[in-house]
Amino acid sequence: MTRQSGPVVRTAQGAVQGSLEENVFVFRGMPYAAPPLGADRFAAPRPHPSWDGVRDATAFGPTAPQAERDLGDLDMSPYFGSGWIQGEDYLTVNVWTPHSAAANLPVMVFVHGGGFVAGSARADLYDGSAFARDGMVLVTLNYRLGIVGFLDLPGAPANRGLLDVLQALRWVQENIRQFGGDPDRVTVFGQSAGATIVGALVASPEARGLFSRAIVQSGSGLGAFTTEQALRVTRAAAETLGVRPHAATFAAIPDERLVAAASRLAGLDLRTGTHHDPLIGLSAFSLVLDEQPAHAVAAGRGTEVDLLIGVNTEEGNLYLAPPGTYATSTTADVHAAAERSHFAPASLVDTYRKARPEAPDGAVRSAIMGDALFGAGSWALTEAHAARYPRSGTYNYAFAWRSGALNGELGAAHTVELPFVFDVVALPRLHGAKALLGPGDPPPDLARRMHGAWIDFAETGSPGWDRYDPARRVTMIIDTEWRQVEDHRAAERQAWN
Repeated sequence: MTRQSGPVVRTAQGAVQGSLEENVFVFRGMPYAAPPLGADRFAAPRPHPSWDGVRDATAFGPTAPQAERDLGDLDMSPYFGSGWIQGEDYLTVNVWTPHSAAANLPVMVFVHGGGFVAGSARADLYDGSAFARDGMVLVTLNYRLGIVGFLDLPGAPANRGLLDVLQALRWVQENIRQFGGDPDRVTVFGQSAGATIVGALVASPEARGLFSRAIVQSGSGLGAFTTEQALRVTRAAAETLGVRPHAATFAAIPDERLVAAASRLAGLDLRTGTHHDPLIGLSAFSLVLDEQPAHAVAAGRGTEVDLLIGVNTEEGNLYLAPPGTYATSTTADVHAAAERSHFAPASLVDTYRKARPEAPDGAVRSAIMGDALFGAGSWALTEAHAARYPRSGTYNYAFAWRSGALNGELGAAHTVELPFVFDVVALPRLHGAKALLGPGDPPPDLARRMHGAWIDFAETGSPGWDRYDPARRVTMIIDTEWRQVEDHRAAERQAWN
């Protein structure tokens, strides 16, 4: 790729110089908040101090403290990126734009996933060049993770990672005109944990005015922990570290120890007498809210925005195929998955068996896990938004294209849609028997069409198919061929009500 010196842009904090890459201006590693150091790691984000001179914005900055992630046989490095790149200024944004001056272009702001404990905006999948090529301003961001970002601690504000995203959106409102963007036409979108954060933003009065549209890719409107569940995690973290559970004591612990402790918390049983664990033991960190985002939206306590929301049809395969437990799944595993996620597990299994009578145990287990993590919460948020805000557009999709990775077991798993959304399917590391897109070539038109639908939604409020409403419940099935269906997976959806 040809990289040349780019223009100098003056933000509210100071001047930055990016680079010109294949007719796209790129600005990397621009701080939107002060470095979270010492006790400030457990405080709300503050604006970054201004600087003199011109700050270099040609290279990505450091990333949030995190442990290395390994999902078994699948190469997920394009998704998780390079892990923890140490440095102070990691609360940063990156901007791709076709213009370096005010042009009033639509803006899209992406929030990465990673189970609230991993990931960064410098991962290969999140290259915004295709968005800029197609007339958008694309912004990606880092936020605090793990104990620093999401552990509920006395003496500290809750959901500090979410507060970071809000601060980044304020930075966009203040500065994006200088990069050619229109602050009145901002779409925030995210995937996985990032999508759950976006769902919380939709439900948050504090986010009003920061964006007008939202896209929730494989997130959950029911994904937040209760205070009881969060307290269980806090106590376990404090016991692991041998300290009192308070922000003041945690502030004295270096990041390395906090990251190591967070890794030891996975697998905690967070089921209570009234709630299941929305992350079914896969992560000990999530948002901590008094009210689930889907319920807040249903009650009218959210932000009235257009919403595009959906899931992949085999989300749970990501957690079974790479470690080799898809093919070895048993009937007992299916029932264990149901018991972990539902108060009527036998009835749930019966519903899923009837919906796929010829499916092996691995497929049924995967379907239950996928809906426990993403499907049920996405259905709830979709229904709430469509019923409460009929004048805003609500659009639903199901991504169904099957990757041939891991001998075909990966399928339409969690994260497989991302290369198509960002139109980066040509990345070499996405191809191969153990790569996200598998050994074969994906349909030649799928990335263009899906990427285009996301852009259309950001520009017009419609991705190009019928709205979802409580009468028809239209879902677009995204595959080699696209087709609209009504009341998609009705029996399974109703089983989670």
